[in-house]
Parts: sequence; structure tokens; C-alpha cells
Amino acid sequence: MSRFAERFREEGMRQGMQQGEARVLARQLRLKFGELPDAAQIRIAQADESTLLEWSERVLTATSLDEALR
Repeated sequence: MSRFAERFREEGMRQGMQQGEARVLARQLRLKFGELPDAAQIRIAQADESTLLEWSERVLTATSLDEALR
């Protein structure tokens, strides 16, 4: 496989994993706080990997959606 193809494949895998993390976080937030406002859904969809991880940990102890996504 060419170097370009390998990088393209890796980028696709990374994006797929990030989308999966965003879906899991959104589900956790919905289960805990109810339906998510559009603004929260957009923030989650646009968040980078480290932010998604931070929010995924914070949702466990947060008492509000705002606290979870701060």
C-alpha cells in the first residue's frame, strides 16, 4: 500500500473512531439529562478527540448538561 493510501486509511479510521466517541457521548448525555439541544449536538459533533474524552469522563459526575460540556 502506498504511503498516501496508508495515511488516507488512517485518517478515515481516526475520523470514524471520533464519530463513534461522539455518538456514545451524546447517548450518555441523553440518558442522563434528556433530549439534547441543537447547540449541544453541534458542539459534540465538532469536538476534537481530547475534548470528547474529557466530556465522556465528566458526564459521570456532572449534575447538569452545562457542567458536563464545560
